Amino acid sequence: MNFFKIKTCWSNAEFILIKLCMASAYILVGSYFHDFFKDYYTALLVVFGFTVIWFVYQWLKKMKA
Repeated sequence: MNFFKIKTCWSNAEFILIKLCMASAYILVGSYFHDFFKDYYTALLVVFGFTVIWFVYQWLKKMKA
């Protein structure tokens, strides 16, 4: 399988979504162990869910093209 040799045509702006998605997941995991982010669970889950759905949609659209 040549998974690592696949070339994509993603722009830097499109990578912002996966970065936001991963960052919100990291903060969620970190906030589970720290009380500082306790008040932001809902906002972080909304950002994470929105960016996951948007990123997967764009990924599937690019894979079909």
